[in-house]
Amino acid sequence: MTDVFIKICGLKTGTDVDAAVAAGADAVGFVFAPGSPRTVDAATARRLAERVPAGVLTVGVFRGQSVEEVRRFAEESGVRGVQLHGEEGPEDFAALRAEGRTLLRATAEHVKRCGEYSEDLLLLDAPDPGSGKPWNWGSPEFSAPEGRWLLAGGLTPATVREAVAVTGAWGVDVSSGVESARGVKSPELIRAFIEAARG
Repeated sequence: MTDVFIKICGLKTGTDVDAAVAAGADAVGFVFAPGSPRTVDAATARRLAERVPAGVLTVGVFRGQSVEEVRRFAEESGVRGVQLHGEEGPEDFAALRAEGRTLLRATAEHVKRCGEYSEDLLLLDAPDPGSGKPWNWGSPEFSAPEGRWLLAGGLTPATVREAVAVTGAWGVDVSSGVESARGVKSPELIRAFIEAARG
């Protein structure tokens, strides 16, 4: 499990970013979707993204926003990846493909494989994203997708190792599971999560 891909999402401060990078995160996410306690503006995300070394992917997280808005936020913030988490279809991913950014498709539905919408990474999330409520990935009905997919939804330092072992996930994504309060990241929990995920 040492090579599991890890994305720490919903970062809002330099301390958050530095902790994630120092602990070995492969990607960090900045939320641009409105209505979240983790939402940041493009200028803040740009300042944070500038702290991130080239080997760590910076991702802007969007939900139900137009391609034009996604493109504008991505350009203003300088993120190198875009995560769409809503009702976006293949045409939206195709429209953003030309931008040259890494594309992540987030969904709560069962998907057979990564790449159906030409996304680079697939993220399987809980039905209520960002709530910290886990979904039943241990269910017999759960079927892991093919390809590069990340498990998300209610993961914590205490559960991530088992979750990866049970699902065979290529990677994991966490936000609320490394917070000391809603929307407030804990450097200690970030380190503990990454250590646990990598076994």
